[in-house]
Amino acid sequence: MPNTLRKAERLDKKKVIEKMFAGGSRSFAVFPLRVVYLPVEELEAPVSILISVSKRRFKRAVKRNRVKRQIREAYRVNKHALLDVLAEKQCRLAVAFIYLSDQLVESSVIEDRMKTALARIAEKVTAQDAPES
Repeated sequence: MPNTLRKAERLDKKKVIEKMFAGGSRSFAVFPLRVVYLPVEELEAPVSILISVSKRRFKRAVKRNRVKRQIREAYRVNKHALLDVLAEKQCRLAVAFIYLSDQLVESSVIEDRMKTALARIAEKVTAQDAPES
């Protein structure tokens, strides 16, 4: 499986994004990231992601873009564990990563937190289906 981030894996459907933030989605924080996710059927990829870095936290676009790049790279490298669980459950997710800190953080820290976040999403997806069986 290639370590790429295709266009289909980027969340760009306005209706899905509005549904995620209107309510009904689940979220948790793994500082410096807040993760919001929602099971959605109308996506092409198993997981579509959205990355948000607030202009209030970083005024300069250079810094915002750096943080987005770090988050994207951490996700791209570590996404396979989550994709395997979703393929097994045959469900699709829309996931938003929101950067919470107002300090720049090293890529290794973001990658570590991303691993934790993806493991927690996979755990919660498997836990949702467990009581029904």
